[in-house]
Amino acid sequence: MSDGSIDLKHAADAARDEAYSQPIEALNPAQSSLFQADAMWPYFERLRAEDPVHFTPESDFAAHWGVTRYNDIMTIDTNHDVFSSEGGITLPPSERRIEQMLAAGGGPGGNSPFGGGPGQGGGPTMFIAMDPPKHDVQRKTVSPAVSPAHLAVLEPMIRERAAAILDALPIGEPFDWVDKVSMELTAMTLATLFGMPQEDRRRLTRWSDVVMAQPGHGIVDSWEQKRAEMFEYGGYFLNLWNERKAAEPGGDLISMLAHGPATRDMNQFEYLGNVILLTIGGNDTTRNTISGSVFALNKFPDQYARLRADPSLVPSMVSETIRWQTPLAHMKRTAKADFELSGKTIRAGDVVAMWYVSGNRDETVIENPDAYVIDRPRARQHLSFGFGIHRCVGNRLAELQLKIIWEEILQRFPDIQVLEEPKRTYSCFVKGYERMQVLIPTRN
Repeated sequence: MSDGSIDLKHAADAARDEAYSQPIEALNPAQSSLFQADAMWPYFERLRAEDPVHFTPESDFAAHWGVTRYNDIMTIDTNHDVFSSEGGITLPPSERRIEQMLAAGGGPGGNSPFGGGPGQGGGPTMFIAMDPPKHDVQRKTVSPAVSPAHLAVLEPMIRERAAAILDALPIGEPFDWVDKVSMELTAMTLATLFGMPQEDRRRLTRWSDVVMAQPGHGIVDSWEQKRAEMFEYGGYFLNLWNERKAAEPGGDLISMLAHGPATRDMNQFEYLGNVILLTIGGNDTTRNTISGSVFALNKFPDQYARLRADPSLVPSMVSETIRWQTPLAHMKRTAKADFELSGKTIRAGDVVAMWYVSGNRDETVIENPDAYVIDRPRARQHLSFGFGIHRCVGNRLAELQLKIIWEEILQRFPDIQVLEEPKRTYSCFVKGYERMQVLIPTRN
């Protein structure tokens, strides 16, 4: 890689100094700037060692408990009786931040359905932000779209598209892998699941970015722009809803929602919330693990050499990539009752952040967790998909896309070289890549 790695080392060294020089009670890893610089690791390292259930005072986000160890996260994620998903799955903005957003023409609920937290400010809600029984019946409605039987139908189509994408890539010329490959394959698959025309697929990519964007940090310039694009997004999918409602039931996600007994009478906010969930879940996570796999294999060239020598390691490599990348850094819960966890008392009403990104690097559970080991034993036992009733409904589809793209890559290209440090997402929720310049020197 180019000299961009030197700048990253300086950022990492500065972050380590800052993480270890502060009093532990002042430590706050919930900073989008840390994630964009890939500099949050020492914060989590210290918290896991010294204060694994850590109270974080109000900052850009509301005061919350940050949970950083694997087993503590599992305790919360599998106990939906005490830890509720109602009210949103991401950390809510603080009162100060809400005032700033309102002053800038924005708002925490309707303008940013994820960032402000569904259920706060009258914005859309979604089944991942619900508790049983409503969660269960809505999730069951869309599950057939990602069932093993339907994945078997999708697989040859995904493979054909992956092959066409890779065959169109330039050889010997730098290009942006995120744009040309990761975004393209995931948008094609998601458009198929929604029953959308393929010519509209990159609108999904854009809308996914806009939902999560904080104005002024590269995706949208203002709250006015964000609001306008969100209205366009909502209008598009309300039209799809009306079309599917008037037609015979079909096999796409919108038709399933429009005709499902548990979902056909939902209001537009609930419907749009589920569309947002399926867009983010089907787009951001998979595209960032596809990009993350190329970056990880460049960072650990011995593992890349092993993969080239033995393509049968692809399935294990896929699981290790999803752990190592952790495309969604945290999930939020709200305590419904007092609960003791690792010596701390979480009170009813307290907000809790499960830092998946930290749990997946917990050295007490995962051996040598910062390393990327493509044949790691029990590679699928990571936290990236969550556990319990909210385990990612599309996890097998995500794995399938990553598996297919690498099977096709290995048939075509002896090497993909990352040329510089990628531009990372400004977010402490979506942990991903905006751009990553690569070069493919030659074809097989």
